[in-house]
Amino acid sequence: MSIDWNALVKTYDVRGLVGSQLTTKVVAALAAGFVDELDAAGQDVIVGHDMRDSSPEFADAFAEGAQARGANVVSIGLCSTDESYFASGILNAPAAMFTASHNPATYNGIKFSRAGARGISLDTGLANIRDRAKAYIENGIDEVDEPGTYRDLHVLVPYASYLRELVNLSSIRPLKVVVDAGNGMGGMTVPAVLGTASDLEHLPLAIIPMYFELDGSFPNHEANPLDPKNLVDLQKAVVEHGADIGLAFDGDADRCFVVDELGQPVTPSAVAAIVARREIARERATNPGAPVTVLHNLLTSKVVEEVIEADGAKPVKTKVGHSLIKDQMAATNAIFGGEHSAHYYFRDFWGADNGMLAAMHVLAEFGSQDLPLSQFAKQYNPYYLSGEINSTVSDVPAAKARVQAAFADRADFDEFDGITAQGKPAEAGSWWWFNVRSSNTEPLLRLNVEAKNEADMIQIRDEVLGLIQQKAE
Repeated sequence: MSIDWNALVKTYDVRGLVGSQLTTKVVAALAAGFVDELDAAGQDVIVGHDMRDSSPEFADAFAEGAQARGANVVSIGLCSTDESYFASGILNAPAAMFTASHNPATYNGIKFSRAGARGISLDTGLANIRDRAKAYIENGIDEVDEPGTYRDLHVLVPYASYLRELVNLSSIRPLKVVVDAGNGMGGMTVPAVLGTASDLEHLPLAIIPMYFELDGSFPNHEANPLDPKNLVDLQKAVVEHGADIGLAFDGDADRCFVVDELGQPVTPSAVAAIVARREIARERATNPGAPVTVLHNLLTSKVVEEVIEADGAKPVKTKVGHSLIKDQMAATNAIFGGEHSAHYYFRDFWGADNGMLAAMHVLAEFGSQDLPLSQFAKQYNPYYLSGEINSTVSDVPAAKARVQAAFADRADFDEFDGITAQGKPAEAGSWWWFNVRSSNTEPLLRLNVEAKNEADMIQIRDEVLGLIQQKAE
C-alpha cells in the first residue's frame, strides 16, 4: 500500500480518510513510533477515542502497536479530547486521542499529547513519529521481549468533578441553556459536567439538549460550529425556547461556540475577553502582586488585548496553532490563552484547551448579572470583524505580493504569522488591521479583517479579497 505520509501527518496531528489513508496497520505503526519517540516503554500511555464508527478499532490497533514496543496502555475508552488531556494531566502520561474533530464522518485522526497534556507538533516530535512509523510499515513492528500491559480507566466522573472545582456555578441565577452537541462527544460530557449524570449536585441550569445522541455519521449537521450553517438549528432553538444562551460543541467537544438569546453568535474573541477577565481576577485574588500573563493569537479582536491590559495583566500575542500555544502557555506561565477559532487554554488545565471550561466561565460571568446576553456581550464586541474568509489560490506568493503592493502606502506590515497590515489612520480614533495567512495543508489564503468602523471593515475586506482572488493576467 502506498502511503502519503506528508498528507496524513499534519502540522499538529494525524488526520486522513478512513481506509485509504488511515488504516489499522498505519495506526499500529504510528503507535510504535510514538512509544519510541517518547521513550515510553515500561510507562503508561493513555488511549481514548470519540464516537466515530472507526474509532474503537483504531484505538485497539494503537494499543497493540504501543504494547508491542513495551508501553502500558491505559484505555479511557469513549471520551472528549479534553478528557484525554485531563487523563494525561492527572497521570502525567502521554496520550493518543482518536478523533477527526469537526471533519466529516469519512475522516479520522489522532491528537497526540506528551505527559502532562503537552503538545506535539511536526517541529517537536511528530515528524520523527511519522518517520519511525514509515520504517515500521516497511519492515514490521519489532516486538520487545516484555510487551506492555493493558488496563481500563474511567475518567468522566473525576473530569466533571475537577471542572466543577475550577468554576463554581452553584450560585448563579437560573439559566435556560440550549446545547447543540452535533451528535459529538458533548452529548456525553455536557450531562456529566453541567447536569447530574456524574451524581454531582444539581446546578441552576435548565439544559435543553439538541443532537446528544453519539453518532459519528453526523446525521443532523457537521459538528463544525465555526461554519455558520451548522449554527442555524441552535439559533432557531434558542429563540423558540426563549432560552438565555445557546452553546454549540464541535465533534470532539474541545471547542465551544456561544449564541445569545436573540440567536446571534457571540464571537470567540468576546468569549476570550470574558474568560480572561475572570481568570485575571482569580489570579489576583490568589496571588496578589504576582505578574499575570494572558495569551491571545494575533487574529483575536483588539478588545481582547484591551481587556487584558485594563485588568492589569500582560497580553502576549502568539501565532496561530494548537501545539505552539501550549508551548507558549508553559514558557510564559500564562493563566489563560484564547484563539479566534474558539480554542481556549487554561493553566489550571495543564495549559491545554478545554471548550467546556470556557463555557462554564461564560455561564458563571453571565449568570452573575441580570442583563440579557446580547447586551452583556456588547462590551466585549465593540468593533467590526470580518470573520475568517478562505480563498483557493493557485499562486499564494503572488497573491500576497499584490496585497502588500496595494497597501504599501497605507499600512505598516509585519510577517509574524502570515502578513499583518496595521492601517495608518487618516483621522484620530480610526483604525483597521488585516491578516493574510496561508493554510498549512491546502492551497488556501485565510483573510481576517477588523476595524473600528463597519464601513472601513467592509471596504478593506472587499479590496483585499479582490486582490487575493484576482486572476493572473
